[in-house]
Amino acid sequence: MGTIDLRSKDDNSAADLGCHVHRLPCCIRYDGPTEVSHYFKPKCMGAEIDGLKVEEAHFRGKKLQGATISLPHGYSGFVLGQKSNRNPHGKRKASGLTGGNPCWEMKATFDKLTYWNHDSLPSKDDTFVRSFHWLTASKTLHKPVTAEDLAAEAGGEEPGQCS
Repeated sequence: MGTIDLRSKDDNSAADLGCHVHRLPCCIRYDGPTEVSHYFKPKCMGAEIDGLKVEEAHFRGKKLQGATISLPHGYSGFVLGQKSNRNPHGKRKASGLTGGNPCWEMKATFDKLTYWNHDSLPSKDDTFVRSFHWLTASKTLHKPVTAEDLAAEAGGEEPGQCS
């Protein structure tokens, strides 16, 4: 298995992306650097639907409508990058030559993100927004059960005792 290091790699803290993280409804087959801000320029439309402020942008000629949402309380977003496999002298470490276990490090953090739809206005009924409800359900389902919980459910009887 690989490892994930969420500590910053030096004394500087990781970049805070704030609300500059976007989920686009498309697949982009490119992973190199680009000046995104020169081409992707969202505008606030001033409209509000279901308590979400609607934004508009265009990507490759397609109109997108989106909304910025905060991550649920207690959750954080991380941008991870593969750790450099070089020693301080700039030479590749031998362990990286055979593949081995990947090591990842935190490059940036975020607490908000903007999701985009290309065929509908954003709403609280969007699948993406509703997916965050699973975090609450998961927390409830995986909550540790104590003896007091069992006693309360059994009507006040101590666990393991018969009436």
